[in-house]
Amino acid sequence: MKILLTGATGFLGTIIKDVLDGNEIITLSRSQSQINVDLSKEIPVLPNVKMVIHCAGKAHSVPKTQEEKEEFLKVNINGLNNLLTGLQNTHHPESFVYISSIAVYGRETGILINEDEPLLAEDPYGKSKIEAEQLITTWCKKNNIVCTILRLPLIAGTNPPGNLKAMISGIKNGYYFNIDGGKAKKSMVLAEDVAAIIPKVATIGGTYNLTDRYHPSFCELSKMIAQQTHQKNIRNLPLPIAKLIAQVGNLLGSRLPINSRKLKKIIFPLTFDDTKAQKALDWNPTPVLEGFKI
Repeated sequence: MKILLTGATGFLGTIIKDVLDGNEIITLSRSQSQINVDLSKEIPVLPNVKMVIHCAGKAHSVPKTQEEKEEFLKVNINGLNNLLTGLQNTHHPESFVYISSIAVYGRETGILINEDEPLLAEDPYGKSKIEAEQLITTWCKKNNIVCTILRLPLIAGTNPPGNLKAMISGIKNGYYFNIDGGKAKKSMVLAEDVAAIIPKVATIGGTYNLTDRYHPSFCELSKMIAQQTHQKNIRNLPLPIAKLIAQVGNLLGSRLPINSRKLKKIIFPLTFDDTKAQKALDWNPTPVLEGFKI
């Protein structure tokens, strides 16, 4: 199958490329790909392909300035618009797979949130993902293209970025600790499992949460990372002390790594339901605690 893969040099894009290696994959990113283009600024010249997998975009982060907020719109919306314009100028693909995020739900806590829940994100990243989902759904419907949207939680894989990278670094260097026993469960998924399901889901279409179905706790995840990095037991910070530190963090801002909002995310569960994918796709993921190799 001839596939256009955007964001091909990113964390997930690289793994998708490796897993789908038996296909003819045309890579697109800002550099080091077959098509080198900044989608936020340019309309690409594209070949005819059967499938598009759109991984390119600005990842989840907390913007500190208005310019950083606008960057989500510039990269995630303008970039998608330019990609679709490029596709309009060539033969339309049969299917389009958009890599979205559970951030669209705008939830900081909750248990087994499914695809029917309202999209309430107010942060720049989540809002850009909602707008992108709407844009690609409309375009695919207009052009009779099978549209797939994958809403992903924290993604695990070799050398991960973001919060998982920071957690691994903290454990390696001995400054990570769980709070209140690390009891809160969070949804995760292995990047390889996401990549492997794409050819199947692309023929069916639809919007799906994908998780490992186990939803490990901070305690379980940190113990697994400690074992792989040959570290001793993870330290624990009692909740009352964490709350005091968080209150100080509210006053000092970025000079402390924790505030009340961050603490809430750490001590309350946030999990997502992938029953829809189980029924429609026979989704049978590997638990992250078994498959995650740092």
